Amino acid sequence: MVSGAKIEGGSYSSKAAANNDYGCLINVHTYSVSAILLYMDIISVLTAKPVLIGVHLGAAIIGIDAFMWLLGKLTDKSSLRSDRLYPAIVGTGAFVFSWLVGGYYYVKYYGLVVKPVIKAGVAPWAHIIVMESKEHIFLFIIPLAVTIVLLAILNPTELKKHQLDSGLLTLTVLVVGIGFLIGAFGFIISAAARWGA
Repeated sequence: MVSGAKIEGGSYSSKAAANNDYGCLINVHTYSVSAILLYMDIISVLTAKPVLIGVHLGAAIIGIDAFMWLLGKLTDKSSLRSDRLYPAIVGTGAFVFSWLVGGYYYVKYYGLVVKPVIKAGVAPWAHIIVMESKEHIFLFIIPLAVTIVLLAILNPTELKKHQLDSGLLTLTVLVVGIGFLIGAFGFIISAAARWGA
């Protein structure tokens, strides 16, 4: 029995609800619609342009930081496999997540809204050179990161035995460097979008 439930156009009493077998369904339906609207609002917030850019950037920063953490573990010759494996997995996962979010942003906003503004603005080279470079350079970072994870699985004696320890260090420095380069490219692209607006 529904007591005093609100329906568009007014409310009805428990006596009216007792005579209406659908009173409970109307109330449940109202809460379901509210839940759906709340969910849709959360989705619209999460897929908003500034949020996507922030999540893309934040995940990339976590990825760079994780590989810098790995660099520290490699230079202090940590003998624990987990000391190397954990930051490598976190960094790789963060880069993959950043790539997915950035790809969604590119398809939903950049190509339709931002790119025309940049190309019509004072720095069209920001898209023609910088964005095109960023798109292609980023493709290298995930396979390199996965390679680092696979090398981090090996213990230090196996790395030395197969002469992979310096290669692991070099790849990690390369991934950090590429991460910083891509971050600088992102800054240039964002600045060009603001200049063009």
